Amino acid sequence: MRLLHTSDWHLGRAFHRVGMLGAQAEFIGHLVETVRERGVDAVVVSGDVYDRAVPPLAAVELFDDALHRLADLGVPTVMISGNHDSARRLGVGAGLLGRAGIHLRTEPSACGTPVLLSDAHGDVAFYGLPYLEPALVKDEFGVERAGHEAVLAAAMDRVRADLAARPAGTRSVVLAHAFVTGGQPSDSERDITVGGVAAVPAGVFDGVDYVALGHLHGCQTLSERVRYSGSPLAYSFSEAGHRKSMWLIDLDAGGAVTAERIDCPVPRPLARIRGTLEELLADPALTPHEQAWVEATLTDPVRPADPMARLTERFPHTLSLVFDPERAPDDPGVSYARRLAGRSDQQIAEDFVAHVRGAGPDERERAVLRDAIDAVRADEALQEVAR
Repeated sequence: MRLLHTSDWHLGRAFHRVGMLGAQAEFIGHLVETVRERGVDAVVVSGDVYDRAVPPLAAVELFDDALHRLADLGVPTVMISGNHDSARRLGVGAGLLGRAGIHLRTEPSACGTPVLLSDAHGDVAFYGLPYLEPALVKDEFGVERAGHEAVLAAAMDRVRADLAARPAGTRSVVLAHAFVTGGQPSDSERDITVGGVAAVPAGVFDGVDYVALGHLHGCQTLSERVRYSGSPLAYSFSEAGHRKSMWLIDLDAGGAVTAERIDCPVPRPLARIRGTLEELLADPALTPHEQAWVEATLTDPVRPADPMARLTERFPHTLSLVFDPERAPDDPGVSYARRLAGRSDQQIAEDFVAHVRGAGPDERERAVLRDAIDAVRADEALQEVAR
C-alpha cells in the first residue's frame, strides 16, 4: 500500500506580516496532483490542519476545498487533530465524511478503533491518535499523573490490544501528534511541555509498521518506521534550512517500509543575514538573497538611522529586523531577550527565585513551580476547548 504522509498545514497562518493562504492553496493543489500522479492509495494528515482553534473563514473554505478534491479522487484520507486544532470543530460531521472516504480521528476514546483499508495483501489498520493534552485525557486513559509519555503509552496499549485481536499479517499505521525524543524543534511550534517534559521516547510506538508523526515542522527520520513529515511551508525563520516535503511511503506485504521525499512548492526562499548595516548593504555575497524573505540581524554597536528603509532598498522582502550588537556576554547591555533565549518556563522561574533571594529553589519548591506552570497550561487548554 502506498501512503502519502503530511502534517502541520496550519491553514490560516501568516508568515510574519505576509498572508500564506495563496501558498497553502498551491500546496493543496500539489498534494492532490501527487496523489493522482504517484498512485497513492491513502493520505495521512497528522494534525495541526488549522493554525488556531477558531480559524478564519478563508482557511475553512480552503480546507473544505481540499476535502472535496481528495474525495473526488476516491483515495481515502485519514486525518487527526493537533494541538493547534479544536478537536471538536475539526471532528464535526466525521461520520458523514467517513462515508466519502475522509476519516477524521479527533476523539481520544477512539484511539484503539482503526480505519481499515485493504490492498492485494490484506488489511492495513490506521490508528489515529489526536493530540492528547495530558491534563484533559488522563482520566480517559486511567493514568495517575498527567504526562505526555503516560497518556501516549496508554493510547498505544489500546492500539496493540486491538491489533493483537486481528488476523495475523494485518499491517498497521499510527498517526500521532507529539514531540518525540530525537526530533529537532523550530521556533514555530507551540510549546507542549508538561511537568517539565515535552518529549516522549520513540519506543512508545513499538509494535506497529509505520508511525506518521506531526507537530515538529522539520521533515525528520527518527527510525525507518518513525518519521515526521514536517510542515509543507516555513512558518518561522528558524526553518530557513528546512527542505519542505511529504513522505511517500510504500508498505509491502510484510509491513516493510520504503520511503521517498516529495518536495513541496516554495513560495519564496528564506534568508537569515547578519552584520553591520553597511556590511549588509555592500556585501556582494548576499546578492542571491535579494529576492528572498529576509531576517536581518544588525550588529552595529549603535542602532543606525532608518535601518529597515535602507535594507528594503536592497532586500525588498525584509520581514524581520533584529538588533544584536556585538558585546561580551557579561556586558550589562546584553538584552533580556537574549539572556532568556532557549530557556524553558521552568528555568526562567527558577532563575527568578535565585535572583530575588540569592539562592535557587530546592526540590520541593521546584515541584511547586512545575505544578503551577502545568496548571496554567491546563487552564489554557481548557479555554481552547471551550472556544
